[in-house]
Amino acid sequence: MPEVKVLSEVTGNAWKIVVSEGQAVEEGDELMIAEAMKMEIPQLAPETGTVKKICVEEGAAISEDDLIFIIET
Repeated sequence: MPEVKVLSEVTGNAWKIVVSEGQAVEEGDELMIAEAMKMEIPQLAPETGTVKKICVEEGAAISEDDLIFIIET
């Protein structure tokens, strides 16, 4: 099955991960909330599929374009 690599849109922290591996998601569903400069920024699923892998731990520092999720479509 094809995979979509979801990259971080911001530099900050992976404040809260709201999905789990194996969970089905729809395009536009919230995957994670990033915290950057005291702002909460949602990271949304770019396509409908299943969360194959979470590549970041909650609370970890992230940089723009870091791989954070792999979604199987």
